[in-house]
Parts: sequence; C-alpha cells; structure tokens
Amino acid sequence: MPAEPGSCRPTNLQIDNLSDEALLQHASDGSREALSLLFKRYARIVRGVAYRVLRDTSEADDLLQDIFLLIHRKCSMFDASRGPARFWILQMTYHRAIARRRYLNSRHFYDRVDLDDVGRELAALGTDCSGFGDLSDGLLGREGFRTVFEGLSENQRQTLQLFFAEGHTLGEIATKLNQTRGNVKNHYFRGLEKLRKQIFGSKLRGDSAV
Repeated sequence: MPAEPGSCRPTNLQIDNLSDEALLQHASDGSREALSLLFKRYARIVRGVAYRVLRDTSEADDLLQDIFLLIHRKCSMFDASRGPARFWILQMTYHRAIARRRYLNSRHFYDRVDLDDVGRELAALGTDCSGFGDLSDGLLGREGFRTVFEGLSENQRQTLQLFFAEGHTLGEIATKLNQTRGNVKNHYFRGLEKLRKQIFGSKLRGDSAV
C-alpha cells in the first residue's frame, strides 16, 4: 500500500511496487527516487510521442528532459480524481510537443529541402576558413560557395563551421561561443536556411539561363 502522507518514505524495494499516482505524490513530497522511477517507466513512451510529433531526434530528446522537469515542478498539482497519472503525463507531453512543433514551424525548422547537400558543402570547408578545398564540382563552385558562406552573419558562420567542419555538437558550440543552446540552434537553422535559399536559388537561376 502507498505510504500515507506524512509517514516515512518507502524504501527502494517498496517504491518499485507503488502506482504511478503514488509515485507522483511522493515526488511532490521531494522523493527523487519516485521521480526517477517515473522516468524509467515513462521515458520511452514520452520520447516516442515527442518524436512522432516533432520528427527530430534531438528535439525529442530535449522535450523528454523538459517533460520530466515539468513533472517535477507540477507533480503536486496532479489530481487523481480527474484521471490516471499516465493520462496526465502523456497529455502534457502531447500538448508540449504540439506547442514546440508550432514554434519550429514558425522558424522554418522543417523547411529543409536539400539541406544535406548544404551540409556536405560546409563539411568540405575544413577547419581553416581560407581553405575551401576542392569544390569545383560543388553546387556553386569554390568562389561561389565562398561568397554565399561569407554572406552569413558571424554567429551563423562560426556555428556552421564548428558543427560541420569540426564536428562539435550544438551544446559544445554554445559553450565555446558562450551563448545559450537556444541561440546556437537559431544560428544553425537560420544559417542553413539562408544557405539553402541562396545556393539553390542561384543554381536554379543558372539552370534557367542554360
């Protein structure tokens, strides 16, 4: 049976057998073990819902962490009379995922036509900005790509070069540039989108001129 409010917290062996609803109660009383067990029970399904909505592994991973931080903050607000804990957790996940999807849509996150080609061009830049490698067979040629790349903001250039040429993660780039991860994500996707528009716009103009 779940421990009564105000009684001693259950041992690890006892807590494994508690219901989700009881775990939320213990989490609201400050039990890290209860929150950890909820994470073990629900991490896979929460991430699955997040990925189905967001269609991006990094965003799904981020949302998974956000959801359990939210559960930690709001577990005391859970009302079992309105439905089971499972429904409460998954409903919160779905609503947060939809909100994030709308935000990403507004930032053109999913407008990534041919971005893999852009990434390959950036990876060919190498760690030295002056060394653009052999891009003669690239989308715009060496000088064309140099011109487009130099048209980005400094933050966008640094972020894309650190990501594609040096292999840093967005989190590592945020630390390196002393910026928030959100800002770095913004530089990354805006930079890619700007390159996409300029590179493939130029390519189409060139094709039409043939």
